[in-house]
Amino acid sequence: MSLLSADKSVPHEGRTHTCGALRTNDVGRPVTLKGWVDTRRDLGGVIFIDLRDRYGLTQVVFSPQDDAKAHQAADYLRSEWVVSVMGIVRNRSDDTVNPNLPTGHIEVRVHDLEILSTSEALPFVVTAHGQKRRHAGEDLRLKFRYLDLRRTELQERFVARHRLYQCVHRYFDKEGFLEIETPTLMKSTPEGARDYLVPSRVHPGRFYALPQSPQTYKQLLMVAGFDRYVQIVKCFRDEDLRADRQPEFTQIDVEMSFATEETVYELVEGLMQTIWKNIKGVNLDVPFPRLTYDHALERYGSDKPDLRFNLEINDLSGVFENSGFRVFDTTLAHGGAVLGLVAPGMGDHGRGYMDRLDKYVRRTIGAGGLIHVRIPSNESDPISSVKHHVLPRSFVNRAITACGAHVGDLLLILSGSVPTVFEQMGQLRLHMADELGLRADKVNGPWRFAWVTEFPLLEWNGKEERFFAMHHPFTSPKADDLGTMESNPGRVRARAYDLVLNGHEIGGGSIRIHDRDLQQRMFRLLGIDEDEAQERFGFLLDAFRFGAPPHGGIALGLDRIVMLLTGATSLRDVIAFPKTQSAQEPMSDTPAAVGKQQLSDLHIRLAPRNGG
Repeated sequence: MSLLSADKSVPHEGRTHTCGALRTNDVGRPVTLKGWVDTRRDLGGVIFIDLRDRYGLTQVVFSPQDDAKAHQAADYLRSEWVVSVMGIVRNRSDDTVNPNLPTGHIEVRVHDLEILSTSEALPFVVTAHGQKRRHAGEDLRLKFRYLDLRRTELQERFVARHRLYQCVHRYFDKEGFLEIETPTLMKSTPEGARDYLVPSRVHPGRFYALPQSPQTYKQLLMVAGFDRYVQIVKCFRDEDLRADRQPEFTQIDVEMSFATEETVYELVEGLMQTIWKNIKGVNLDVPFPRLTYDHALERYGSDKPDLRFNLEINDLSGVFENSGFRVFDTTLAHGGAVLGLVAPGMGDHGRGYMDRLDKYVRRTIGAGGLIHVRIPSNESDPISSVKHHVLPRSFVNRAITACGAHVGDLLLILSGSVPTVFEQMGQLRLHMADELGLRADKVNGPWRFAWVTEFPLLEWNGKEERFFAMHHPFTSPKADDLGTMESNPGRVRARAYDLVLNGHEIGGGSIRIHDRDLQQRMFRLLGIDEDEAQERFGFLLDAFRFGAPPHGGIALGLDRIVMLLTGATSLRDVIAFPKTQSAQEPMSDTPAAVGKQQLSDLHIRLAPRNGG
């Protein structure tokens, strides 16, 4: 008998059902299933196989009483072999029903088996029954990504990603948007992250750039009169990576003519409602809360605040004014701030815990040190980490009152320059939320959206001694601040907004500049003179000469939305073939060297390494 079939004279037809489809109302029906051997169990001469495809698992049974040849062939089966089985659907016995499996009330009694493909031993386990096991290291899983993607957990994330795509297409079509593709090979306009460059063979010494976003093209579509544009588009940025960044990523790119901030908010809130209803079965409340950039930083220490918990920052600068404590007095004299954060119910932690927390603050957050005040449950007086003769108790008590701390709570205090100390306290806030288990559930919410608004138009780079655009050079300043663009550029507010969810920025946009003169003023603030502006952005400036409508939009991070929807901890878990933190793709060994002839065709000569 051939290993590849129990009976090669009768090749199997196409499958009749997937491995997740059969139910008790199919009992008695002849079926053909095809899939991977997930697990194999031999119990007293009867062989049980869990057959797996992306739709689910079905238990198939090989018994000599049903078919001796099929049973004999099943003895060869091993994990991850690809097989086709023909059989009859039967009810499972009461003691073998698996209520946790959609197909757990039935099994298929096999009368014919065809082995379609065999498999060597895998470098790591992918069985659906192994989902709770400790996974292999990420480097190994990315090396064999096609095996890693067989895991049910990952496949479910890509099903969610597919459903998200469909929601987006349907929603924007209903709202009258046109899906229009923009170029992948475009002009390099470096401002912010580095571009990926593509050399031109036809034009020696000239380069295309892969788009960091379709920003200028979608603005030109508004000038062209298309009114409402949307695109699910690949973008590329040559920047340092981390868990929520990839060199190539996907965004939902949106632009509208005659839009205001309110127009964008209403549109995007409706999209989020549609997505969460269709994928999570959750009804989101709108409108989402709104915070200005300054308020977000002052209350939460971040421009992407996690609002699933309170733990708001308290500015204690006024409380500790003239306290006599040298650290605070020096900080306040130089324009810094003293901030407090209450960790509820943590006032009984001992010195060991506080020493570890102080080490975390110094080494990880980078603050100069942590001052704490414990308010024990069984003590009448608070315990401060600073002696009373150095920091008088009256000031400590005033700080406790100002922060609303109670018996059993822990008050944490940082001091330093602004805005750095707010950002450090924001990191400590997240750390304490993790200590309290306030961010543990990454799958079931709660889902706390917010708009962060009124960002600074510009941010100062002390190293280069010039301003950079906080969002991008095409963001419009607020009308009230136009008069101070040249005299006080650092205080100009932008008509920019970010959409934040559970501490992650999932989208950012703005109302754009559509006036040529205002765009030239913006370029001058960025140190871009008229000649350079014409060379880099002349096509856009020229377009503004011919009747450009007011317009605005937003770009939403599709990968990041899928990551949050599915509870993944990294973008790499929701991108089919992602890059590592060193921007490599281990499976195909990308990036790779190319031959001398290819380089010659592109008029490229590599510089020698190490002086060789």
